[in-house]
Amino acid sequence: MPLRGVLGSDLIAHRPDWSVMDNPMRKTGTDPILIIPAIQPDIALFHARWADEAGNVWIGRRRELATIAHAAKRTYVTFEEMKPGDMLEDELLAPGVVSSIYVTATAPAARGAWPLGVAGLYGIDDAHLARYAKAAKTRAGFQRYLDEFVWSGKKSSLPARSRA
Repeated sequence: MPLRGVLGSDLIAHRPDWSVMDNPMRKTGTDPILIIPAIQPDIALFHARWADEAGNVWIGRRRELATIAHAAKRTYVTFEEMKPGDMLEDELLAPGVVSSIYVTATAPAARGAWPLGVAGLYGIDDAHLARYAKAAKTRAGFQRYLDEFVWSGKKSSLPARSRA
């Protein structure tokens, strides 16, 4: 991937896998460009509004999730609702769908984005995010947060089926 913003920084000296070269797209003059290798995550995890029976997931305008799914070796997606059929056959939904080719597995998880929100279903839980931010300031606070909300499965201030 070509990148300019890091040129001139000390980062380049510490990354032997990065190289600076003359921009091959420039016909005249010198134009240095940094070239960095693509990343390939072992696993991508994200939450979607819908999955369908064909294994596709709908991400809407969040196209960065498609890029992540394409780059990862395996992609696992939790979703709010199952749609019957194949969303790739729906002209309105298809542009926002990640094809099952890039999805290893899906699993239902109602309110699975919490404490973040899902547009049209539920909003962001600002109070809980503030609680997390306060707890995460220290190692001990972060550990207490993990014990209470991650390992236990507890969802504190989660309102019942609020609409955003």
